[in-house]
Amino acid sequence: MKSNSQYREAFQEYLDLKVQVKEPENLYEPMRYILSLGGKRLRPVLVLMSTEIFEADYKKALDAALAIEIFHNFSLVHDDIMDDAPLRRGKETVHERWDINTGILSGDAMLINAYQLFENYDGDTFKELARLFTKTAMQVCEGQQYDIDFETRDDVAIEDYLKMIEYKTAVLVGASLQMGAIVANTSTQCKEAVYEFGRLLGIAFQLQDDYLDAFGDPETFGKQLGGDIIENKKTFLYLKSLEASGKSEAQQLEHLYTINPAETSGKIEAVKTLFENSGAAALTQREIEKYTEKAFKVLDEIDISEEKKRPLRQFGEMLMNRTV
Repeated sequence: MKSNSQYREAFQEYLDLKVQVKEPENLYEPMRYILSLGGKRLRPVLVLMSTEIFEADYKKALDAALAIEIFHNFSLVHDDIMDDAPLRRGKETVHERWDINTGILSGDAMLINAYQLFENYDGDTFKELARLFTKTAMQVCEGQQYDIDFETRDDVAIEDYLKMIEYKTAVLVGASLQMGAIVANTSTQCKEAVYEFGRLLGIAFQLQDDYLDAFGDPETFGKQLGGDIIENKKTFLYLKSLEASGKSEAQQLEHLYTINPAETSGKIEAVKTLFENSGAAALTQREIEKYTEKAFKVLDEIDISEEKKRPLRQFGEMLMNRTV
C-alpha cells in the first residue's frame, strides 16, 4: 500500500498527462485551469486506495479516479456560476476569468469527458462504473437543487437537511471508494460496504463542517467563520436549535435569519449564543460522533484483513481531524 501523498502524486502525473489544451482553446483551457487550482484530491485518492485495498493494481483505476475528479470540478464550475462566486481556492473562478457562457460550455465538456474515461474499461466493469457514476451524478444535482430550494423554504426539516448533505457531499465519497472496489472486481458485499463507509463518513464530515463554521478555530478551519450564519443557511445547527428552543428564542433565531447587516459580528455572536443555549451545539457534536461511529462499525464488518482496513481507518480519522 502507498501513502496518501504517493497516490496523490501518481494521480497528479496522470492528470497532467491526460488533460491537455487543444482547439478550440476557449473550451479546453478553462478545464485545464480549474483542474490546476489544486485541492486535496481526496476523491481520486480514495479510488486508488480502495483498488489496492481489494488487491488490484491502483494504476488500473487511474481513469476512474480522473473521472471522479473531473466531475467534482465540473460541479464546482457550475456552482460558482450559480453563486456568482468571484474566487475559487483564492483564484478567479472560470466564469470570471472567461465569461458565463464559456463556464457553462466548459463545464458541460468536463461532464462528457468524465463519461468518456469509463470507455477505457471493458464489459461488466464499464457497465458497473457507468451505472454508479450516473446514479451519483444525479444525486449530486438533486442535492444542489435541494440546497437552492432550502434558501426560500421555511419548512425545512432535519431529515430534509440530512438528505441534502448526503446527496451533495457524501455520495461522492462513497462512490469513490466503490469505484476502486469495482475496478478490483471484489465481492458485492465489499463493494456495498465500502460505499456505505464512505457515505456515512461523508455525512459526519459535512456536519462537522457546519459545526466548525460557527465554532471552529479560525487558524485551522480555512474559511471565514460564521459564513453560514451570514448567508442565513439552514444548517443542522440552525434546524436543531429551532427544534430545541423555546418559542421566544426560536422567534429570535428566525428573525436573525431574515436580516443582513453590513456589520456581521453582532449577528454571528447572537446566533452562536442561541445555538449553545438551546443545546444544538452539543447535539450537533453528538450527531457527528454518531455518524462517525456508524462508519467505522461498517468498516469493522468488511470481509478483509485488519491490515487492509488500516488505511481506510487512518484516512477517516485524518479526514475528521482535518489533517488529510
